[in-house]
Amino acid sequence: MSNIPTPHISAGSSEIAETVLMPGDPLRAKYIADNFLKSVHCFNSVRNMLGFTGEYNGKSLSVMGGGMGMPSIGIYSYELFNFYGVKNIIRIGTAGAIDNTVKLRDIVIAMGACTDSNYARQYGLPGTFAPIASFDLLKSASDCANKLGLSSRVGNVLSTDIFYGDDPNILNRWAKMGVLAVEMEAAALYMNAARAGRSALAILTVSDCPLKGESLSSEQRQNSFTDMMKVALEIV
Repeated sequence: MSNIPTPHISAGSSEIAETVLMPGDPLRAKYIADNFLKSVHCFNSVRNMLGFTGEYNGKSLSVMGGGMGMPSIGIYSYELFNFYGVKNIIRIGTAGAIDNTVKLRDIVIAMGACTDSNYARQYGLPGTFAPIASFDLLKSASDCANKLGLSSRVGNVLSTDIFYGDDPNILNRWAKMGVLAVEMEAAALYMNAARAGRSALAILTVSDCPLKGESLSSEQRQNSFTDMMKVALEIV
């Protein structure tokens, strides 16, 4: 029996491109499809997790929502890598800066993803796995951000399972280890890519600085997010 369509993606075998941009919000996926891609068709609407394939600069490209948290992006990225033959997934999402030198609207390109999740436990490894990005995608994104004159940082992020934490000092402890920002998906994406022998990268826009009590408005977020979309689009 064929693995596709999957329980979560209704696309046929040839409807998804080799590279997928993956914002958390499916409506952001639609925004990218509507504003940057040509000849677009929707390949998924299961659970309203919208996915689209179109053309960008003459090349086939897909964009699909990944949801919130590692369990969600873990499901979608697993199915894309293992059942649909996707080679590259680039997460484009938001993060909270915890390093004092990272500012609102900065782009953080996640070289590695620390985590408090047990996601790696499934592999039965005799130690701690270090989830890291594809070097080729990482270098291309960093070079592109510099070429576009964008304020960007490359480094470690924290992928956490907890949005409303009980320990008010936990982010300070991660910051002491040089972690730049906190988000909720990259570690699972990087582990799925590693296990499948594929490539992944997270490009993140700083939407708030929780340790400073700073955040962007909804309008400011929308305008700022376009920069990381441009970076992701230029490296595919």
